[in-house]
Amino acid sequence: MQCPYCFNAETKVTDKRDVEKITRRRRECLKCSKRFTTHEKIELSAIKVIKKNGQREEFNRDKIRIGIEKACEKRAISSEKIDKMIDRIEERARKRGKDVKSEFIGRLIMSELRKADKVAYIRFASVYRDFADLGDFKKEIRELLQNDRG
Repeated sequence: MQCPYCFNAETKVTDKRDVEKITRRRRECLKCSKRFTTHEKIELSAIKVIKKNGQREEFNRDKIRIGIEKACEKRAISSEKIDKMIDRIEERARKRGKDVKSEFIGRLIMSELRKADKVAYIRFASVYRDFADLGDFKKEIRELLQNDRG
């Protein structure tokens, strides 16, 4: 690690702390004796999402967040809970491999929303499955009620 003050390459670590998924290291330069902090985070390989038309694009947490937040609008779901949903979705997608179909990610989102809030689930399903009329809503609600009972 290079000292940001004198650019010397020799430093020592005086303190190390792991906070969530980040390692914080307090360092001291062996030449000028100044101290500085570094933060390290593991960089995972990118997941490619295969869209319905065959196009590939990078997995985008923000895109998933926007969809979930729209479904959860005016519902009692905290941003921390949404973050945890997105973490689980990304983790399951990553376990699937480097290339993941968008349909799989859509099903993961619906699964998370179904557990979190039934209204948010129906909102997301109506857009994701492209509900055409009231009958589609009724059918989905019926299935939701049957699965909750059985």
